[in-house]
Amino acid sequence: QVQLVESGGGLVQAGGSLRLSCAASGRTISTYAMGWFRQAPGKEREFVAAINWSGVSTTYADSVKGRFTISRDSAKNTVNLQMNRLKPEDTAVYYCATKRRAYDFGRYDYDYWGQGTQVTVSS
Repeated sequence: QVQLVESGGGLVQAGGSLRLSCAASGRTISTYAMGWFRQAPGKEREFVAAINWSGVSTTYADSVKGRFTISRDSAKNTVNLQMNRLKPEDTAVYYCATKRRAYDFGRYDYDYWGQGTQVTVSS
């Protein structure tokens, strides 16, 4: 059973930074892609960023490109999301996710999800 636990959310002013972390248990993440998604009130969950199993390939939503950076630490079995120059429209619950199939990569079809961490950006 894969378990993902997010941390690092909070309240920050516009222009500020936050670093989210996702700790995985139940399996090593070293051969699995990891992703971050978010859901704002009244909106559907949307893709934010993903990183492949080796960390060589990453992909970002246009809305966060250049401001957010995803990284992984396979030794610690964690994935991180560094969020800079935050905007009020970044306010959402942020979710960590991973895939069932090893070496698979992309923006869609994630199978395991964390409970989420709230990020609130004030103007």
